[in-house]
Amino acid sequence: MINFRATLSKANKRLPLKLAATLLAGSSLVASLLGLFRDRLLNGLYYTTYPTGIDAYTVAFTIPDFMFFILVSGALSVTFIPVFNQRLATGNKKSAWELSTSLLNLLALVTLAVSILIIVFADPLVRYVVGPGLDESSRSLAVSMMRVIAINPFLFAVATVFASMQQAVGRFAFFALAPVLYNIGIIIGALFFTNGITLFGVPVFDGGIMGVALGVVLGSILQLIVSSLGLYGMGFDYRFKIYWKNKGLRQVLRLLPPRSLDQGIDYVNSIVETNLASRMAAGSVRAYQQATSLSFVPINLIGVAISTAAFPKMTERLGQGRPDLFKKELQAVLRVIIWLALPVTVIAYFARGYLVNFIQNGGDQYMASILAILALTILFRSIYFISARSFYAQQDTKTPLYISIFTISLNIGLAIWFSMGLSMGVYGLAWAAVIVSAVEVGILFFIMSRRINGLFDTVFVNAVTRMASAAGFMAIAAYILVSMFPLNAADQSFFSSFPKFTLIVGISAVVYIIICRLFRIEEVNPILKRIRTILFKEPSVKE
Repeated sequence: MINFRATLSKANKRLPLKLAATLLAGSSLVASLLGLFRDRLLNGLYYTTYPTGIDAYTVAFTIPDFMFFILVSGALSVTFIPVFNQRLATGNKKSAWELSTSLLNLLALVTLAVSILIIVFADPLVRYVVGPGLDESSRSLAVSMMRVIAINPFLFAVATVFASMQQAVGRFAFFALAPVLYNIGIIIGALFFTNGITLFGVPVFDGGIMGVALGVVLGSILQLIVSSLGLYGMGFDYRFKIYWKNKGLRQVLRLLPPRSLDQGIDYVNSIVETNLASRMAAGSVRAYQQATSLSFVPINLIGVAISTAAFPKMTERLGQGRPDLFKKELQAVLRVIIWLALPVTVIAYFARGYLVNFIQNGGDQYMASILAILALTILFRSIYFISARSFYAQQDTKTPLYISIFTISLNIGLAIWFSMGLSMGVYGLAWAAVIVSAVEVGILFFIMSRRINGLFDTVFVNAVTRMASAAGFMAIAAYILVSMFPLNAADQSFFSSFPKFTLIVGISAVVYIIICRLFRIEEVNPILKRIRTILFKEPSVKE
């Protein structure tokens, strides 16, 4: 019989950086694959047969997600973790628990109020803010779905506080599992709730696309449950109270508004994009959102996962008064992210038809064309997360905020100009995103180089240059391979197209690794070492 407590204790052990990054990347991969299956399922059900309905579903998420991002999301992790860690490092557990319980209660109350307000004002929010271009029936559907999904900010807020506490002490097992279960909930909704729900033989729900909204709520509940399991063994002393006099809480609340505003401004851009896309052809909202989601899969696997795993250690280095080690680790993480993001950007561009085919049976030229442009954001967005966190580790949330205010304003201006003024449609939204992602990273790099002397030294610049050259050779190989193995009418299903995609990716990756080895790029050494171990490991002989 499985010892549940022993299993929980083992899963909740502190993990070293490399193992944590691997776990987070692995869970992100699983969550992303489930997300691709979820999207393929929904697109198969509604994208071609009910495009206005799937647009309504996409629109319904916008405001609840916006409120979660602006109130909680990354704002909590980058402001709470350094302060929480500081108290644990000095042995002041009482203050740490007062801080965490206060923040939990405060955010729960605020997000619950926000969820209620979304339910009340869903109609004008859809009609005037996120979906003015939808027809009347689609708008009505979007309002109904938004009211169901409105509970998400509250559920996500509680789960995120739990997850941030676990991140702070190096626990990542249940934190990594949470997004997997969220997608499973939505898949359950698409597979079963859309057919209707009966209790004791009595129909209680008719089904249809509204069943997917119920699946979203189910996924949020599952995510909250699994996040709470990670608290086992931490000694968390919860009280239904807000300790307003706690210095840590005051410090977090002082740091929180700039980061929250930064997050909110980022998401304002998504609201504007949804608003603009709703004015275009039916299915445009979904097509742009799907292309964006595909581009964010590698960003989450590389940029988010690695920077999330590295962030607690970076804050710890500064807490120890070791800026030299902080700089060294930041350089190493930046190099790894760039080395991984470059080849993925190449694959996303040249194999875009295959990627779209995985979420839309038979592919979709509209989505693929959008993805071709958005693929260029993968490198810059992956770098962005660790770049911004280098400021957050120094408890500087204002600098990234000021940069975001400028870049998001630029993005909105370019999006409106390109899509409406120059009549570029959805492609204008994509080009605006590419330009702004490059500008944002460029500004962050400039300020970082002035603040951290020698961060971008000759060794670093030479390494990145060699990585870019290796990616160039890989691009040539990928182009030739896609030309040799094009996506055709016989490759509509996932199983018929996946072998060709795997072959293209595999050979391209081998070319990249070989060139990296020839160029003496050290990031490739662990992979080569692992390959040699697998291929040439001597079998153990039992005596």
